[in-house]
Amino acid sequence: MKFAMKLSALDSGEPCLKHNCALCCHETKMYLTWLDINRIVKLGYSLRSFAERSEGIWRLKNIGGRCFFLEGSKCKIYKFRPYGCRLYPLVYDQEMKRAKLDNLCPHKEEFIVQGDDLRRLIFVLKILSMGNVFKKSSYIL
Repeated sequence: MKFAMKLSALDSGEPCLKHNCALCCHETKMYLTWLDINRIVKLGYSLRSFAERSEGIWRLKNIGGRCFFLEGSKCKIYKFRPYGCRLYPLVYDQEMKRAKLDNLCPHKEEFIVQGDDLRRLIFVLKILSMGNVFKKSSYIL
């Protein structure tokens, strides 16, 4: 069974590219699904080089306060980036029990969220729930 998600208006990252913004790549706590990990390892990276495990959950590693893959203001693996990165600034707020655009994103108003994006978020949440990540009240995927 092959899992893949096509690019949508949201995960094209157009506003980020337009504004040369990588704010979400600083001090990231991005969760990684097993699909993300497999895809990145196939690029030749060792798991421990780009990810760290905390409380049983794999996350992107920060080096000097920046995502391991951030080079300048560009992602070295942009076409292969984790699903959470593709969906950001769309996040799920556990307290509000709904998806929302993250207030930390300075360009959130420029992203267009479509039904497919919400379905993708649900898909990622289901995969992450297999790893028991619903411990925080609100988190960035």
